[in-house]
Parts: sequence; structure tokens; C-alpha cells
Amino acid sequence: MVIDAKEHRLADLAAIRSGYPFRGALTEVHSGGVPVVQMKDIDPALGVEWSGVLRAELTGRKEPDWLHAHDVLFVPRGQRFFAACVSPPPDPAVCGPHLMHLRVRPGSSLVPAFLAWQINQPPIQKQLRVAAEGTNQLSVRIAEIEALNLALPPVEHQLRIVALAEAAARERHILSRLILNREQELAAIAGELARAAGIDQA
Repeated sequence: MVIDAKEHRLADLAAIRSGYPFRGALTEVHSGGVPVVQMKDIDPALGVEWSGVLRAELTGRKEPDWLHAHDVLFVPRGQRFFAACVSPPPDPAVCGPHLMHLRVRPGSSLVPAFLAWQINQPPIQKQLRVAAEGTNQLSVRIAEIEALNLALPPVEHQLRIVALAEAAARERHILSRLILNREQELAAIAGELARAAGIDQA
């Protein structure tokens, strides 16, 4: 695929902010509260797994930056930096303080899903590793995220790339299920062989 692309600084295309600043530990509530997306709830291929998101009371003084469909969440610490596009939240929701909340600026030609995809690719990952700080746990600051250099092709090419990435994710999911089914079948055969031979499987 031959495509043209122009270099852009991420801060020129998207607003970047930290997640909601809870005071003290995040405490789950079983009624009321709002969904709070944390690192454990995000998958770079699948986005936010809303069914597992805990609910909490907003204890900070800051006005919440509510998550919108097509916002991008970025995990800025740990052994793996990655981004995911947000699907429509079931209720007004925020992200936790250990995440970064990215929103494409009005009028920008950047497609949010393309932004998440590009952040997860080797050229941007290399920029992030160079910028990362820390010894036991690597992390990147907002300033480093803002300074990332993106390669921005025309919108139609962004959409084609996103479609290819989504197709690849579906194929990986199907293949992983096929492999799991085959492994379970082989394990059952091994068990049958052991039983036929009178081998104790306890």
C-alpha cells in the first residue's frame, strides 16, 4: 500500500489529560457511583471491557472529564505502553488516575481508532521507550506523549488501515479459539489413552 503521510506532533491533533484524581484508594460501591476504567479493563485490540469495570464515588474536587465514544485511553506505565479506543460507555464514566485520556481536537483529520492503532505500532513504541523514565516500573509523562511524532495519512487511508487492523484482530480471535479447541481435543485423547491403559491420572 503506497500512501502519503505528513508528520504531526500529537499535541496539535489531540488534547491529553490525566485520569480522574481520586482522593485516597479507589473503593468499589455496589449501587450508585460511576464506572471507573482502570488499566486492567483495557485491551489494545478489544478496547474497554465494560462488564468488568468497577463503580466508585467521585471523591476528588475536580470536575470529571467524562469518557466519550471514540476517546482514546493510553496506559503510560508498566512493561507495555498501549492505547485503546473507547466504545460507547454504558453510563457516564471516567478513567482512573493511572491512565491518560486523549480526545481528538475538533476539526482535526485524525481518526481516533487510527491514533490508537499507531500508538501501538513499533515506530511510536520506540519513541515511548526512549522517553520512558524509571527503574522498577517504566513510565512516560504527559509532556512526552504530547511530543510524539505521528505519521498522518489522508482520512480514507486511515480508515483502510483501521479496517485491516480490525480484520486482523478478528482473525487472531478465531485462530486462538481454534487452537484452544484443538488443544482440548488432544488433551481428551491423551486422557482416553491413559484410561485405556489403566494409568492412574490422579
